[in-house]
Amino acid sequence: MNQHSAKLWSKDFIIVSGVNFFITLVFYLLIVIIGVYAVDEYHASTSQAGLVTGIFIVGSLIGRLLIGRFIESIGRKKTLIIGTVCFILTLLLYFVNSGITFLLITRFLHGIAAGMVGTATGTIVAQIIPASRKAEGIGYFSMSATLATAIGPFIGLYMTQHTSFQMIFAFSLVLGVISLLTAFFVDVPALELKGKPSEAKGFKLFNYIEPKALPIAVITLVVAFCYSSVLSFINFYAIEIDLVSAASFFFLVYSIAVLLSRPITGRLMDLKGSNYIMYPAFITLAAGLFLLSTASISITLLLAGVLIGLGFGNMQSSTQAIAVKLTAPHRMGLATSTFFIFLDAGLGFGPYLLGFIIPLTGYRTLYVILGIVSLAAIVLYYFLHGKKENAVRSLRTQPTANPN
Repeated sequence: MNQHSAKLWSKDFIIVSGVNFFITLVFYLLIVIIGVYAVDEYHASTSQAGLVTGIFIVGSLIGRLLIGRFIESIGRKKTLIIGTVCFILTLLLYFVNSGITFLLITRFLHGIAAGMVGTATGTIVAQIIPASRKAEGIGYFSMSATLATAIGPFIGLYMTQHTSFQMIFAFSLVLGVISLLTAFFVDVPALELKGKPSEAKGFKLFNYIEPKALPIAVITLVVAFCYSSVLSFINFYAIEIDLVSAASFFFLVYSIAVLLSRPITGRLMDLKGSNYIMYPAFITLAAGLFLLSTASISITLLLAGVLIGLGFGNMQSSTQAIAVKLTAPHRMGLATSTFFIFLDAGLGFGPYLLGFIIPLTGYRTLYVILGIVSLAAIVLYYFLHGKKENAVRSLRTQPTANPN
């Protein structure tokens, strides 16, 4: 199977993954400290602090929606450069102390820039990965974001204890500049678009959303909504159950679980299909949420982190690979942005909506409810994608009929 030995770790793949790592690192670093910053610096209320945290993801969603439409006409590399420049410029706004409204605007604009960069890196990497190693390659690429998920919050929490917020913003700025400098060295091959249909003029949903990626994007929205409860409320939950020190390692064990499993799950998905990964991942995510709801000692909390990593962490890369595989090359940018729009919507609006439920249920019951939602999502997945995947694979394995 010499096709499966097609080169994956090219210079461009490494650079694009590196840029994605730094941009995502800044996002997760700031998301854990910005609410505290808003309260300390501007005496923000809890709801305002939540808005400061979440409005970044709303901006990112809008950035992805717009850039998914125009990435092919602007050019993939050019989009990456422009997005990274905007990312740096918006980081500079954090140094301006002009009240809570200005901070909200800064976060929103910063989110738009991050959405541009994220769509560009996701689209470029989907293009440069060999077709026979698509799921495996996207799995490795999204590990750059997984590493950032662990390291970002860890650095953010460490720096808040040992330095000023201005230093945190300066560190983020340095990472942005490194991303821009390395982005210039990426070579993006031109796409051959023979017979490409002309783009519809005016506002057409087709120009902003890839219909073929929509079913799997809906699944992504549901599981991201469940995971947002962990991302946004694990620290509050840890304070309530007196496991704050263990909680600081939660995302570390989450990431280790993903890093160790993703090379295996990516290759398995390429060989056996997405159902082979997705069905166990739903069950593992649900098990992690159920275990989290019972946590009273550190080991239970951290084991929940491992299960949630194996579940959501692998679903995230698998659903992205599905979205890209289902789509024509010239609409890969739209497929990537469609996937991330739904992912961002789940992660961004989830905490806001769950904020209304928590006072009624408490954290333990919330995690039980979301565990049930994760299991129910199996049915949704079956009808939106799993059934079709089964049909396609069984068709491939059938012996070919004799030609007439």
